Amino acid sequence: MGSTDTSIPSGEDEVTVFVTGFGPFRVESPVNPSWEVAKALPPFLPPSKPSASSDTSLIAEHPTVRILVHPEPVHVAYKTVRELVPRLWGSSRIDYVIHIGMATSRKFYSVERRGHRDGYEMRDVDGELLNDTEEGKEEWDGLPRELLTDVNVDDVWQRWRAALLDTDVRISEDAGRYLCDYIYYSSLAHLYRNGKERKVVFLHIPVNSDDASVKTGIEVTLELIRAIVQCSRVKKALHE
Repeated sequence: MGSTDTSIPSGEDEVTVFVTGFGPFRVESPVNPSWEVAKALPPFLPPSKPSASSDTSLIAEHPTVRILVHPEPVHVAYKTVRELVPRLWGSSRIDYVIHIGMATSRKFYSVERRGHRDGYEMRDVDGELLNDTEEGKEEWDGLPRELLTDVNVDDVWQRWRAALLDTDVRISEDAGRYLCDYIYYSSLAHLYRNGKERKVVFLHIPVNSDDASVKTGIEVTLELIRAIVQCSRVKKALHE
């Protein structure tokens, strides 16, 4: 597992978004597009492209947005995720996290609203079940069955959709009870236990990994980041 060092100096009015993608986990899908998209993201969020069809009421100025990508694809295993998440959130330099994964049964892009504690019955790529170890059985004792992100998903989706008029983007309520759901709930649970705002979302992308699909995935991810930051800025302005 690579380093999650996020100690790069940042400006006073700079937002840092950390992104992860998964490695392969199916024989028929030797390339996981979530990692192809994540690793190709630019180091900073580029300026938005003006559009005549854009609803300017949904647009807000945002500061410099630094994008940090986990240096390796996340191994599709419960143990790997269990060890990664606390390290990932161990830095105060991270403002938001976006976990990306592929959904083999979806042809659209979806931002997940909630993560789930129970129902993980599929073996990971190492052949392990979540409850194969005592650590796996006990890690979420006493936590809610579902945890929701503190990101305003409905507002984010409106901004996201406005920026991507020709792309099918949706809100999802079920991340699938596998490693995608697991890493999402793990991040939500870590923040919940530590009394911190749950500034994390999960993005599901379709299975296609050709160049055109990866290019679309990059655009979708960048506009999701932009929508999250815009939403946060509006919320902050309303409370000042």
